Amino acid sequence: MSEISGVWPPSPATFDASFARISEKIEPERLLLFDTETTGLAGGTGTRAFMIGVADWHQGLFRERQLLITTLAAETAMLDCFASWLRPDTVLVSYNGKSYDSPLLKTRFRLHQRSCPLTGLLHIDLLHPVRRRWRGVWENCRLATVERQLLQVVREDDLPGAEAPAAWLGFLRGGSAAPLHRVAQHNSQDLRSLGGVLNHLVIDPLAPDVAGTCALG
Repeated sequence: MSEISGVWPPSPATFDASFARISEKIEPERLLLFDTETTGLAGGTGTRAFMIGVADWHQGLFRERQLLITTLAAETAMLDCFASWLRPDTVLVSYNGKSYDSPLLKTRFRLHQRSCPLTGLLHIDLLHPVRRRWRGVWENCRLATVERQLLQVVREDDLPGAEAPAAWLGFLRGGSAAPLHRVAQHNSQDLRSLGGVLNHLVIDPLAPDVAGTCALG
């Protein structure tokens, strides 16, 4: 596991989560931002997460933790560690996680005969309020587009997510670790951008309540 902390993005204050269609006030200490890097984009039982990145606001700083498996046998320990970071009142924050990351992890917990700690947790998937607000305004709703438009973040030398599986498999087969380090950097930026976009929506939550058609790709 790796862990780093930084000052950006700052912690939001307690906020009304109605922009995400959750009728609750959410305290920042309940938030757990998460993002996975996986062996493929198709999903299903043959796809696994080889990296789980999580972030929260801890002791006034934005804390990032990454779990990486370098053998297939380590997946159970990674899932158990991730589960230990979740509480019954945790509020998950993701980008397209309701459709991809969460179902994938639930499948992996089930295959390893583990109870799933994600079940029943509140989940703010930022893709949906982004779509409702910027429908038809931007060319797509990929996270890279959102972070460029809202946060002025432009990634340099970023490893595309589609290349992450090859980076991991290459390392397992004895190749260079350099591409895998780039995967970790990509995941770290995803987490920071989740925090930044969340802050933007918390500060300025008003959005038209319409179905979004802004594409991911």
